[in-house]
Amino acid sequence: QVQLVESGGGLVQAGGSLRLSCAASGRTFNFYAMGWFRHAPGKEREFVSAISWNGGSTYYADSVKGRFTISRDNAKNTVYLQMNSPKPEDTAVYYCAAGSRGYESRWYADYDYWGQGTQLTVSS
Repeated sequence: QVQLVESGGGLVQAGGSLRLSCAASGRTFNFYAMGWFRHAPGKEREFVSAISWNGGSTYYADSVKGRFTISRDNAKNTVYLQMNSPKPEDTAVYYCAAGSRGYESRWYADYDYWGQGTQLTVSS
């Protein structure tokens, strides 16, 4: 069992920066791939980024590539999403997820555990 708690959301101006964190409980965090997804009102849930169990591979949606960076610290059981130059269209609730298959994936079904989400609002 893995429990995930996101933090770091809030209000940020377009062009600024913000870092989301996702703290995981459980001793097996090191074996899970981690992903970030987002859900904006009126839109479908969208993949943002993912990282493999050891941090060796990362994967980004085209919409955030070059602006967002995913990383993880397995000693702290935490995954991060550094968001640089956010845009108003990045406004959404951001969710982190843990996948026991270990590899980074953009598919919702590959993740077993989900956090409650953290709201990010980007003002223009």
